[in-house]
Amino acid sequence: MLHRGQESTDGHGGGELAVPMAWLYAEYIADELLRTGDLMPPTSFEFRAGRDALALTIFLSDTGGELSGIRVVSQLETWLSLTAYDQPWQDWVCERMADLAAEAHASGVPSPDLALAEAAWRWLEETELLAPDLDAVPGGAGGPGEDEGPKVWTPAWRLGLPLGHLAIHLF
Repeated sequence: MLHRGQESTDGHGGGELAVPMAWLYAEYIADELLRTGDLMPPTSFEFRAGRDALALTIFLSDTGGELSGIRVVSQLETWLSLTAYDQPWQDWVCERMADLAAEAHASGVPSPDLALAEAAWRWLEETELLAPDLDAVPGGAGGPGEDEGPKVWTPAWRLGLPLGHLAIHLF
């Protein structure tokens, strides 16, 4: 029998701080991939969008709970295929998040990793960033003096996902 002040150390005891190691590790890997690619300043919203999109990809693709440093290189191809332009990444994220939420609900144990992943996903969906309009017709809307072409407000994940994909390629 556990007494007050002698809670279990397996993360399921009362009153203990559960550390979201899987999410923090996924975020660390994403951060390192983006910094190595040197695509944008680490203080920018674009960097955050790329890091969060890549961290979600890394975290949610780890179906066996085995994310470890030695497997990172072997997972690069998987992450590339998940973040590719023609893939339904947004749908995949929603499905995986729902699966993990159902697992956490069934076990009765809240997941601090899932809570951070949900917060990142909320930010990626709700935040809009001004980005080049990749669907614009070349030479169509841009007037003289516009050196960057037309821009549109887009959900952060739509900008972060290709940045994460490119960072993996550059790694």
